[in-house]
Amino acid sequence: MADPMRIRAQAQGDKTTVRVLMSHEMETGQRKDAAGKVIPAWFIQEVSATHNGKPVMTAQWGPSVAKNPFLQFTLKGAKAGDKVAISWKDNRGDTRTDEATVS
Repeated sequence: MADPMRIRAQAQGDKTTVRVLMSHEMETGQRKDAAGKVIPAWFIQEVSATHNGKPVMTAQWGPSVAKNPFLQFTLKGAKAGDKVAISWKDNRGDTRTDEATVS
């Protein structure tokens, strides 16, 4: 299982900025190891976000996203104390979901 995501959700007026740092190796499938063998592809394919259980964002990613990707988006209508959850699924079927409280 991957390390927990670092999620920050800060409200300013009616907008909330959500920042997420995900821990993932994100291999493209094009690099070779020291023995010359291709390192298999391993990357996040889908990222989704919910606000108090309601979906607010979905993204489809590919192998060209950097290791330990950073994601930032703005959410309308969230207030301090609300919950924002971020989930991802990679091409090996691994998943991770973490939650933060809006401050």
